[in-house]
Amino acid sequence: MEILLSSDDIRGDLAEAYGYVNRSIADAELNRFVDALAIRIASFDKWAIANTKRLVNAAGLPPDVEIAAGWEACMASILRPAAQERIKALFEQGFINLEMQKLISELT
Repeated sequence: MEILLSSDDIRGDLAEAYGYVNRSIADAELNRFVDALAIRIASFDKWAIANTKRLVNAAGLPPDVEIAAGWEACMASILRPAAQERIKALFEQGFINLEMQKLISELT
């Protein structure tokens, strides 16, 4: 109620604590974070990205009770030929290089 009635600006750390955003990032770290996130997302199967966006846009995120079914669908997608090819290529390349590993670790 305080936020709605005061119409005051909310600092990033407070917005994160309230659950309004999933994370707060210092200005100095923003470009590096965005670059790493874009590289990671761009490396995924385009079909999976498009369908994830479609599902979220159509109905929003599912309630917790439906997460299990979504997880099972996600795991089943690993059996798709495109996913298997990507997994095979990653392993053939040493899974990931040190620079990519560092960038990914910053996202998690």
